[in-house]
Amino acid sequence: MSLTAGFALCGSFCTIDRVLGVMERMAKDGWNMIPIVSETVGTLDTRFGSAHDTLDEITHICGREPMRTLQDVEPIGPKAMMDVLIIAPCTGSTLARLAHGLSDTPVSLAAKSQLRVERPVVLAVSSNDALAASAPNIAALLNRKHYYFVPMRQDAPHAKPRSLVAVMESIPETAQAAAEGKQLQPIFL
Repeated sequence: MSLTAGFALCGSFCTIDRVLGVMERMAKDGWNMIPIVSETVGTLDTRFGSAHDTLDEITHICGREPMRTLQDVEPIGPKAMMDVLIIAPCTGSTLARLAHGLSDTPVSLAAKSQLRVERPVVLAVSSNDALAASAPNIAALLNRKHYYFVPMRQDAPHAKPRSLVAVMESIPETAQAAAEGKQLQPIFL
């Protein structure tokens, strides 16, 4: 039986290409993918690419257009649409929203809707302040039911000593473990 994964992308634009590669791998491995994008991913052109091209690639990989509005994501929980929700990359802003119970974006409301029916949410952190201002939010979510973390490491400890980035290539294994109620270990590499 194949699992259904919601795959929500936030605006850590430097990691989106890696995440798209993982999405493609998961789709080829038989995961049913329901894409979701934050407003920033859906609208901002950056030095890493255009929003239009990113949305087109997501649609091509998943075979459906991404959910982009609060109205799109609200039924996720009530309709039990997903076995697991993956937020990758998960920015410091999204970590803060989740830790403080805010559901004012498509990604944070998707998580709230998924948690409403006690289904797993997998976080693939990508934040330059993960070991500073975002650290309390990571700690809070580590202690909450139904949140699971993709293993992460400092990506450039000398240039960015407070930055952590998930090992995006470990998303499928983390999601599979989360669907079974298990946290992939170790969390910090």
